[in-house]
Order: sequence, then structure tokens, then C-alpha cells
Amino acid sequence: MKHRLFVLLFVFGLAAQATAQDNPFLGKWDITATAADGKRIYWLEVKNDGGQLTGYFLNRSGSVFKLPAIAIENGELQFTLPKPKQVYTAQVEAGKLVGKVTTDKETVSWIGVRPPQWGNANANAKHTFGKPVELFDGKSLDTWGVEHQDKPSGWSVTDAVMANTPNANNLVSKQRFKDFKIHAEYKLEKDSNSGIYLRGRYELQVLDDYGKAPESHGHMAIYSRLAPQVNASRPAGEWQTVDATIVGNRLTVVLNGQTVQNNVVIDGITGGALDSDEAADGPIMLQGDHGKVWFRKVTVTPIVK
Repeated sequence: MKHRLFVLLFVFGLAAQATAQDNPFLGKWDITATAADGKRIYWLEVKNDGGQLTGYFLNRSGSVFKLPAIAIENGELQFTLPKPKQVYTAQVEAGKLVGKVTTDKETVSWIGVRPPQWGNANANAKHTFGKPVELFDGKSLDTWGVEHQDKPSGWSVTDAVMANTPNANNLVSKQRFKDFKIHAEYKLEKDSNSGIYLRGRYELQVLDDYGKAPESHGHMAIYSRLAPQVNASRPAGEWQTVDATIVGNRLTVVLNGQTVQNNVVIDGITGGALDSDEAADGPIMLQGDHGKVWFRKVTVTPIVK
């Protein structure tokens, strides 16, 4: 019986491998588009669900969503988004997904590449840490730049706390990091939200959701991708503490003393990512373009091995 089961599993494994080889579109793609107004960031995953082609897409910002339809016709991947109508087409060339998106106003070319092979990443392993980097000294914003260069910062420092005015710029650390532990202390105005972006690509949602059920857009969710295990939020106006460790594509998050993400897999970039180059080091970004938020501590400790 065991021998027969092994043979069946082996055959199914070969069939799955052959399917992947026969369809080079399957899998995840980090996509960068070049438009007249600058770069745009997308993410796509193509799956074979029981013989049915399905797709999941991140359109520059917002949430990952399931495509209403996706198809391959004559070697070309095709899908369309309504309101406004956007037609996406692509082919695989030398291992890259080369395509374009067409609207009634423009045609923009884009290129997708495979995400890194992360190996045996483990956020909970025993790591060796380097020297902590204080991204806020309680006095100035000298360690930070901004995401939008043509827009004022909208942040200021008072009584050793930095805070934004609502709809301000996003702060981007001048220093970049790969694998690290981040410690942050912050508080929120009622019904406000912000975000802490790891490597500038993966948003840990910061949200006033005290007492609500955990969900994929809740406090310390990997935004739109993975809900926290529990809601560990404190009420608006109270100081909160988060400690997050990221190694490769693995993440552990402790919010207010409770583990809310435990060595989970980060499936891909989140809405608002600065770029889609997942293999590269990246900055810390603090979201300031939503509601009111105060930070009194942001410390990053690099992992050296």
C-alpha cells in the first residue's frame, strides 16, 4: 500500500512539474512599468487551479485581488480590468514576462521578473545582530527623506516625538536594510491609519482597530495579504510598541507583547511599494499620507548572519 501511494505521489509530482514546464506563465512575477510619468509597480501571480487558469494582481496600489478572467491565446497572456478599461497582454521572453497595458489614453510597456529564491529563511532562528541604527533621535528628521520630492514633508518634531499632518508625505529612511529587526513606538488618532513598510515594499498596516476582529487590512496585517493571528491593538491615543523581524521572505511580528505574525511567508509586495526589486536592500517607509500618527522611537538592528 505504501509503495503504491509513493508511486502515485511521484506520478502526480511529475505531472505538476510538466504542467509548470508546459506553461511558463505560471507563478509569481514582480513587474515594473515605464510610463511617461515615471515608474509604476505591479505584481501578478498566475495559477492552475484544477485545470482552470486563475490570476491574482496588485495594480500599483491598494489590495491584491483575484482577476475576473485570465487566458492564454496563441502564446500570449491576456487579462482586462474594467473602470477604466485596461488591457494587459504579455509573452515570456528569456525567462521574463514582457508585456504592455493599453488604455484609451496610453500604452505602457512593462517587464516582470521572478521573485528571489529565498532558501531556508527563518525569522525565528537565532541570529547575530549588528549595531542598532536609530532612525529617530528625538530631535530632527535628518535620517529621513520623503517619497514625493515635489511635495512638502508635512512632518515635524515636538517634545521628542515626530508627527505628521494628515495627508502629508511618506517618510523614507536614507539608510537601506536587508534582514533586520525593527522596533517602533507610536500612537494613532481615533480612526486613523498609517503603515510601516519593510524594505520599502511590504506594508505592516498601522490602524486604529481596537476591539475588532483580525483581518487582512487590520493592525499589523501584511496589508491585504495576511491578517494578524490576534488583534493586539490598544485604543487610539495610547502608545503602542511593535517588534518585527524580517529574514528573506519570512516575518515575525510582536505587537504590544503579543505575537501576531509568526515566521509567516510574505507572498509579495504590497500596495504602495516603492519598487518591486525584492532581492535588493530597501529603506523603512512610514506612511504619512493618511491619518494622524505619532512616532517616538524607530530603531533598526541589522542581522549580520
